[in-house]
Amino acid sequence: MNYRLISIFLLLLSLSARSQNPVANPASQVTIGSARFTILTPSLIRMEWNEKAAFEDKASLVFINRNLPVTPFQKKEAGEFLEIKTTHLTLRYKKNAGKFSKDNLKITFTLNGRKVDWVPGLKDSLNLKGTTRTLDQTDGDAKLEDGLLSKSGWTLIDDSNQLLFDGDKDWNWATTRNEGDKQDWYFFGYGHEYKKALYDYTRIAGKIPMPPKYAFGYWWSRYWTYSDTELRGLLNDFTTYNIPIDVLIIDMDWHYTWGLNKDWKRDMMGEPTGWTGYTWNKNLFPEPEEFLTWAHQRGVKTALNLHPASGIAPMEAQYNCFAKAYDFDTTGKKNIPFKIEDKKWAQIYFDSVLHPIEKQGIDFWWLDWQQWLENRNLKGLSNTWWLNYTFFTDKQREGGRPLLFHRWGGLGNHRYQIGFSGDSRSTWASLAYQPYFTATAGNVGYGYWSHDIGGHVADNPDPELYLRWIQFGTFSPIFRTHCSKSAFNERRIWKFPEHYKMMLKAYELRYALNPYIYTASHEAFDSGVSICRPMYYDYPESPEAYTAKEQYMFGGDMIVAPITAKADSITHLAGKKVWLPAGQWFDYFSGGLITGNKFVENKYTLDQVPVFIKAGSIIPMYGNIKNLQKQSDTLVLTVIPGGSGATKLYEDDGNSEEYKDKGYSFTAIRNVVAADGAMVLTISPREGSYKGMSASRSYEIKYPSIYPPASISINGQPATYTYSADRLMATISIPATSCAEQIEVKVIPDAAGKGKEDLLYKAALILSRLSQSTEDMKYETARIDWVANTSDCILALSAIPGMINYHPEQTVALVEKLNKEILPCIQTMKAYPGVDANTLRKITAPLEAGK
Repeated sequence: MNYRLISIFLLLLSLSARSQNPVANPASQVTIGSARFTILTPSLIRMEWNEKAAFEDKASLVFINRNLPVTPFQKKEAGEFLEIKTTHLTLRYKKNAGKFSKDNLKITFTLNGRKVDWVPGLKDSLNLKGTTRTLDQTDGDAKLEDGLLSKSGWTLIDDSNQLLFDGDKDWNWATTRNEGDKQDWYFFGYGHEYKKALYDYTRIAGKIPMPPKYAFGYWWSRYWTYSDTELRGLLNDFTTYNIPIDVLIIDMDWHYTWGLNKDWKRDMMGEPTGWTGYTWNKNLFPEPEEFLTWAHQRGVKTALNLHPASGIAPMEAQYNCFAKAYDFDTTGKKNIPFKIEDKKWAQIYFDSVLHPIEKQGIDFWWLDWQQWLENRNLKGLSNTWWLNYTFFTDKQREGGRPLLFHRWGGLGNHRYQIGFSGDSRSTWASLAYQPYFTATAGNVGYGYWSHDIGGHVADNPDPELYLRWIQFGTFSPIFRTHCSKSAFNERRIWKFPEHYKMMLKAYELRYALNPYIYTASHEAFDSGVSICRPMYYDYPESPEAYTAKEQYMFGGDMIVAPITAKADSITHLAGKKVWLPAGQWFDYFSGGLITGNKFVENKYTLDQVPVFIKAGSIIPMYGNIKNLQKQSDTLVLTVIPGGSGATKLYEDDGNSEEYKDKGYSFTAIRNVVAADGAMVLTISPREGSYKGMSASRSYEIKYPSIYPPASISINGQPATYTYSADRLMATISIPATSCAEQIEVKVIPDAAGKGKEDLLYKAALILSRLSQSTEDMKYETARIDWVANTSDCILALSAIPGMINYHPEQTVALVEKLNKEILPCIQTMKAYPGVDANTLRKITAPLEAGK
């Protein structure tokens, strides 16, 4: 493979992503009378009609780049009709017949061998939906807007009334369209090529930017009246309890709230007094800059909450400065109204109010706009959309990689993320809806939703619900806990002692997966395909891909189906039905390899989640890290059993926008499995560079669910490995090696295990549960008879993990023993005298589910 040519191509692709030109190539256009057609791709056509033939070349708020390479097409005029034909579509238009209608315009394409005719006014009942502005107060599902994808094979985006950008090179600003009767439509006719549709959408509507690397770590957030002393104590507790963290969100009490209470006294703008604020509450933060510096020294980024609807009140520290710059009459000591649509107002707002706070150490803003949706001074402008644009691009103009935390404002807002999904209720129904909601948002490119993990509104927190929400958070775009200001709400995981270790395990897995997640983030930038994506992107012709709504692809290699219902009250097992596409899939938590093209239904313990990985995948991971702002010295490669596979690890500096140009690297990794089971893993020399890139790193190569190999070699030299009964895994450690060198790891299997892989996969699941069942059985035995021992069969099986660790060479025999004796042993447990039936069911059910 010519990696140099690939690198040149990626560089050109990145450079083209930076160049945005709303004026299409004239060679892509056909104008006839009052109509103009722009052939953007073989499946995407812009259709304009204007009574004065005054066609629009400015960027709209949604579509900012129409200057794509010319698509080959055929144009034919026959009598009163114009026909435009690409390789995918045929457009037929009756010339000079007025506005587009079903009587003068038709587009034809083929979907799965069937001819499809589209005409204006045709209703689409099969749209796959997009997202919505907020989940505030929802208890379950919400009404979603239409998205860009449809099972019908077509989507029409009506841009006719969308505002435009004025083209100001210093700061592009919203402006109105010319008066007059007009139509401005974009027809997407991609059939079921969903990924291609999203890619082309981001070519004309802008790429999905990468958030800073730290954004993929853990965010602490809680609506609470914290002082800086309390927040110092909180962050120290994270260290004490060994919990990773990257972001600290400080809710609205960072500023003076002027007596805000539940009576909701209104200010002169009609908003709750104190809801808007910009002046540090010195009773809580006497020296904010010192606190923020201290947080940064601990590797923690900070953000503040804003509710800007009341404008700038007279009691704010910035009032006089703002008023002077804006020529606002302060005689009456009135609020300076919120006017984000006014460029002068916005510039002063950032320069005199927000930038000084940022210089104190604030890294980004959490905007929480809850008021009027449409701007009062510029018709058609969404306040949510425009706040996203102004805040994001202001940070962009300052340099560095922008980050904004706010709500969805509509199409085009995929360019300004991350999304705050709002104050959902803390219920199982809310949790059950969020996997579908998160994945479906990818249908409009809005791939970075952040949910209130645990739910916002709750009177009596359920630890199990919180645990399952955290586990969903592990496999979400953004990992942030939050809750309302209630004495009964709690989000500190060490306050849940029975579930703490399981919660911490989910945090640690989130951090371990960062190389995989960050690589998927760059894929979203390049391709328009978000990290969390519906199953039908990859399997569009499988009916199950549309009905299996509680699961999603997490990156290109994983299926995740979060547990969203309470476990059985006796066994503490939760069932989950998951659709696995054709091929083989590795159950990450149980260690089994499953043949797909079917639904599977398994039962999971509280610390397990249904996560299935494509056989042969290579998952890049980190070891035990607590913060993403420092480069890890070790790269962990988890090689999934079941066949050959490959991946490309993406890396950059994590903070700049150089990733849009040439500031990044790729490392190609491939594992080839021969017919005899021998494996050769090749780590190719790293391609590309970025600021701060380390010259070398060490590696851990992990092979889960494998018998101990007969031999290992690294670059042709014999090497050693360790083997553990935990996940029945072989681990190879490679000391620090130059990233410019190729590494080849060869694994020769032990012939004794050949043909016995199924026994190994079953044993992996049993071993993951045997320890807890043994402990519970010992407890019951001691409760009944304090001198008696648990049955010998139980003790013998519980000794197997230790024996494997002591004598890996005996693993095949021990795995056979476990598979042979587990069922009789379960029966022995069930017959144990003096233990009630429900307790015995609790002890044996996890083993029965895995036998």
